[in-house]
Amino acid sequence: MPLRLVFMGTPDFAVPTLVEIVGRGHEVIAVYTRAPKPAGRGMELQPSPVERKARQFALPVLTPASLKGEDVRAEFRAHGADAAVVVAYGLILPKPILDAPPLGCFNLHASALPRWRGAAPINRAIIEGDAETAVMVMRMDEGLDTGPIAMAERVAIGPDMTAGELHDQLARLGADLMVRALAALERGSLTLTPQPEIGVTYAAKIDKNETRIDWRQPWKRVHDHCRGLSPFPGAWFEMSGSEGKPPARVKVLRTTKGEGAGTPGTALDDKLTIACGEGAIRILQLQRAGRGPMNAEEFLRGTPLPAGTRLA
Repeated sequence: MPLRLVFMGTPDFAVPTLVEIVGRGHEVIAVYTRAPKPAGRGMELQPSPVERKARQFALPVLTPASLKGEDVRAEFRAHGADAAVVVAYGLILPKPILDAPPLGCFNLHASALPRWRGAAPINRAIIEGDAETAVMVMRMDEGLDTGPIAMAERVAIGPDMTAGELHDQLARLGADLMVRALAALERGSLTLTPQPEIGVTYAAKIDKNETRIDWRQPWKRVHDHCRGLSPFPGAWFEMSGSEGKPPARVKVLRTTKGEGAGTPGTALDDKLTIACGEGAIRILQLQRAGRGPMNAEEFLRGTPLPAGTRLA
């Protein structure tokens, strides 16, 4: 029989899993997501991607600010769910919530646990130059991504892969992995394996103060920093403004290894090869404030950066 499920998720990453669960015939009796937030030029309230998809399926949507109140917990228990599926929800599940579904609460996490527990596992894996990551289904406990693993799918991280590309790949793989785990749970054949006690790292939320490019770093660190923050929030540098205008901030969305060496932050040619503390990178795609992404050639047609130009 299909499972009665509560789904809990918020961003785009969670949407494929919700779609797969509904498509496999499970009964989603409630969708929990974060409340709408003001966005856009008019700062109108915008529902989360999960809420928009849930309403397309005519599923009940709840947006509590917290799960700590007894009224919220009683409402959660009243759903009578067999299990809960949690994908990037954004709120901590207290023990009474975790204990409510008889089959447990299962989280989809985008890392090779126990490496990169926490908020930004995709970004951190790329920033630190990891060659491999994973998406995993775990049964949740009270710790931060510490629960036993039910299923895993490992993924190679290409040398120029961006966080956005990895995000989309893991979202698709994770959706399939979760429905396979739910099928095993339904059959009573799902096995759980405790996480190793060694190799634990934490993926702290990206802070805006770490997004500026430090050209003094070796080229590989600069390259991994740029791709690990692409497309959002975006690694950036400043260009000197013309005719007394303030410096312009430019996001770097895609890079690769460049040739040459020089003073860090200096253009080595007229094709956006920039010297780093060791070696160089070549910028392939960028974005000026208020404009869309563009490739290097398009950018240089409007903003030439000849050899010797210094970037801050």
